[in-house]
Amino acid sequence: MGFVGRVERCVIPAETVADMLAHAREDAPRECCGLLIGKGECVVRSVRAKNLDAQHTRYFIDPKDHFKAIRDARAEGLDVIGAYHSHPSSAPIPSATDIAEANSGADFLYVIVSLIGDDVRAYRMDAGVFKPLALSPQP
Repeated sequence: MGFVGRVERCVIPAETVADMLAHAREDAPRECCGLLIGKGECVVRSVRAKNLDAQHTRYFIDPKDHFKAIRDARAEGLDVIGAYHSHPSSAPIPSATDIAEANSGADFLYVIVSLIGDDVRAYRMDAGVFKPLALSPQP
């Protein structure tokens, strides 16, 4: 399902943001990755995934983790609405690799977690360009 129309914001629990930052710290200096579970513009939680890419500056979500997240989300009436990964030593701005490997659908959410200042940013793809979304952490 994903986003309905052009969403300009992403609602996410503050504890989910904290967990993604913790995941990034634990996996540094490698990039961490995971999936975002929710409905529409609202993230309910994140699910950590194994990064199968051996390079420190790339990620590839383990398909087993992805399929498990889809099954678990569906069992709860939710969807995998996006993915997150970390930039351990750079800003949370999409890299050339992030852009090249992104799904072209505008309904998929991308969150980048940076350990520089614990900065977390959300994006969606629109006509091949990452567009920033306002990130609204909720208690």
